[in-house]
Amino acid sequence: MTMGKRNHSPALDIHLLREGIIESRHQAEAVVCDTRGRILSIAGNPETDCFIRSALKPVQALAVTASGAMEQFNLNDRDLAVMCGSHQHTLEQVRQVFNILWHCDIDPTALQCPIPQDLDSPLQHNCSGKHAGMLAICQQCRWPLQTYMESRHPVQQLILNHMAELLKMPAAEFMAAHDDCGVPTYFLQLEQIATLYAQISAGDNLNMERVTRAMVHHPTLVAGQGQFDTDLMTLSAGELVSKSGAEGVQCIGRIGEGMGLAIKVKDGAKRAKYAVAIYLLRELGWLDPSHAETLAQRYISLSDYKRLEVNGELVIL
Repeated sequence: MTMGKRNHSPALDIHLLREGIIESRHQAEAVVCDTRGRILSIAGNPETDCFIRSALKPVQALAVTASGAMEQFNLNDRDLAVMCGSHQHTLEQVRQVFNILWHCDIDPTALQCPIPQDLDSPLQHNCSGKHAGMLAICQQCRWPLQTYMESRHPVQQLILNHMAELLKMPAAEFMAAHDDCGVPTYFLQLEQIATLYAQISAGDNLNMERVTRAMVHHPTLVAGQGQFDTDLMTLSAGELVSKSGAEGVQCIGRIGEGMGLAIKVKDGAKRAKYAVAIYLLRELGWLDPSHAETLAQRYISLSDYKRLEVNGELVIL
């Protein structure tokens, strides 16, 4: 990444090599910002627009901590972690989502996220924790439960206002679309997403700090065993907060230092975003090289014949 140049730092090239010959190509853009939105490091165009997708979940959970619903219903940090999660519908994770609804006296049928294919309940959807958090706010504020996914619903407006406040922009300026689970997600510039993660990791906002603490203390509820976010937060021992989004989005915050990294792979490839994240974490000095190597072995080690490289460097050394 290049320090300080806004427009001309090239995007990152990711190549899949088969016995040293390029077989497939991806391209990614990445930016590091501080809490004031200042660009500290870039690769590509920091003004590139993309949907933030599930990387918005910590901000959606911020609305829960700020609303008073945590105290009203005696919810805990494990509940908060699964609200931030894109979980794997393990028994532990599904029970935690049910726990939120139980404490709020909400029937699970109130969840409007889809029932995953070949499964039995919306509790098993990977966004069910986020939805349960929204319902908790509705119950606490006496807002309608039936329409909580609509963009004009007070709970969605509350989330939008929190995001706008973090970015110091008018809420009306943000473009929304439905995420796959049915609730709004937002079309943001990459530098805005990085700024959000700088805010998420800074520790200046007590409600946001509680969200971050819940994520790093309970990483298996954020993703799950064998998942990148869980493994990165575990290996970094509380120094990094990590949240993936669909279509090649990966966001990471450096806790206590107010720096956020946002990555977007142009073609949405998951393998490429993991390669870029590991490469940049190592280059930025945010992760011990041995831990970066562990992640590389887990997430981008392909076979004896295939390797991934970023900007001409093999990610597994």
